[in-house]
Amino acid sequence: MWYDLRMKVTILDDYFDTLRTLPCFTKLARHDVTVWNDHVQDTDALAARLHDCEALVLIRERAEIRAPLLELLPNLRLISQRSVYPHIDIDACTRLGIVVSSDLHAGSPSYATAELTWALVLAAMRQIPQQVESLRAGRWQMGVGTTLRDKTLGVYGYGRIGRVVAGYGAAFGMPVQVWASEASRARAVADGAIVAASKDAFFETCDVISLHMRLVDATRGVVTAHDLARMKPTALIVNTSRAGLIEPGALVAALREGRPGRAAVDVYEHEPLRDPHDPLLAFPNVVATPHIGYVTVDEWDLQFADVFDQINAYAAGTPTNVVNPAVLATPNRRGPTK
Repeated sequence: MWYDLRMKVTILDDYFDTLRTLPCFTKLARHDVTVWNDHVQDTDALAARLHDCEALVLIRERAEIRAPLLELLPNLRLISQRSVYPHIDIDACTRLGIVVSSDLHAGSPSYATAELTWALVLAAMRQIPQQVESLRAGRWQMGVGTTLRDKTLGVYGYGRIGRVVAGYGAAFGMPVQVWASEASRARAVADGAIVAASKDAFFETCDVISLHMRLVDATRGVVTAHDLARMKPTALIVNTSRAGLIEPGALVAALREGRPGRAAVDVYEHEPLRDPHDPLLAFPNVVATPHIGYVTVDEWDLQFADVFDQINAYAAGTPTNVVNPAVLATPNRRGPTK
């Protein structure tokens, strides 16, 4: 397909230079593409990198795009990404005439994230990282793990990922309980799932609780210190969604108190987490990974096909998945140049 406009596209934070290797990268063949493999957040340094950029590609929330930076980018016309966008100042984009396109993929499960969730469940319950480290240190076995069968899996949030994780639990012989918004609880009932009698009962009775919600105002801090304190001392909490779903500081405090007795996390209050002395990493009963739920070749090819399609749609004069539609009617909207 031929597109009328050639754009200067910049991709930030592609740590391992992966995007060029994906089949979907050919969608950008007509454009001038610059890829940065390191992470820079300093406003002036980013402004220098992006001065000529017309279309900016973001890899999830790796970079903060706020008004002070946007005001230094006179050529920027489009930000294209996938998923939620708490890291982008949408109001500033609208004021400056910048279109933000983001496919929220509400109907397509992230099997990569669901698979990582289950990997973390198994790793934590069977103490796999600790057993590997013990073997490498010449100490043979270091402890006794826990079988999942007949333990109760709690899925908090019953959307496109939570539903898949619930299926994995059932396949492992685990009774599954759900807690979620009223609408999501109704979907769970329609699927034949068991909905907990209350939020308190959910946290009290589940052996493994996995969080699967978008981080929005209504869900920020939805898991409180009170909730965690109700968990069993043998229980595991897993978070592959967003750290902000848990009340700030509550998980570390709860682990110190011994309820829950284990945690497995892929997301953090401040990312990238590069402090090896972060309190969460000090617990021997915590399995931690560096936000890799969506980081697979297969998932990236699926996701960035959408991201690059959004660029081509904009270049063709028909922007898609626009999250700030008011910008399309403003006289200061920045049009692409040939």
